[in-house]
Amino acid sequence: MIKYLGTKNTKDGGVLYIFLINGLQKEIREAALKQYPGCYDALPATAKARISANRAWLSKT
Repeated sequence: MIKYLGTKNTKDGGVLYIFLINGLQKEIREAALKQYPGCYDALPATAKARISANRAWLSKT
């Protein structure tokens, strides 16, 4: 079971996505979402849009 709980900002300006995965709370960086199957799908549309915008910006640099 994967449930999205929210986000948390880090001191250096990054974002951690907080999930409840099989009863354990996990804080996952955006780059590490691929390592946790189902987490990206559990994100709300606003978080997916933010990740998409970040990836588009990075591809331009």
